[in-house]
Amino acid sequence: MGFRLPGVVSAKQILRRSSFKGNQAASNVADVPKGYLAVYVGDHGKMTRFVIPVSYLNQPLFQELLSQAEEEFGFDHPMGGLTIPCGEYAFVNVISHLNASS
Repeated sequence: MGFRLPGVVSAKQILRRSSFKGNQAASNVADVPKGYLAVYVGDHGKMTRFVIPVSYLNQPLFQELLSQAEEEFGFDHPMGGLTIPCGEYAFVNVISHLNASS
């Protein structure tokens, strides 16, 4: 017999991703559930879109990524949404750390 813990969510359930080429249009807002936001991660050639909980915006580690985005892009993000200028692997590590600490 197993137990199910509703508060424990795996990283795969929290992160949803899809690849975008540099000039494709931003995705439909309807595919982002309430309480989440879409961010684009990667270099200008290939961006990966992640859907993350809004609660991450308050985390100091995620705020460091936001500061990097502000330094690089200001308020003019190339994908039309929030773009994080780091590698996909590094971003997944940050998000995994945030999942473990919550």
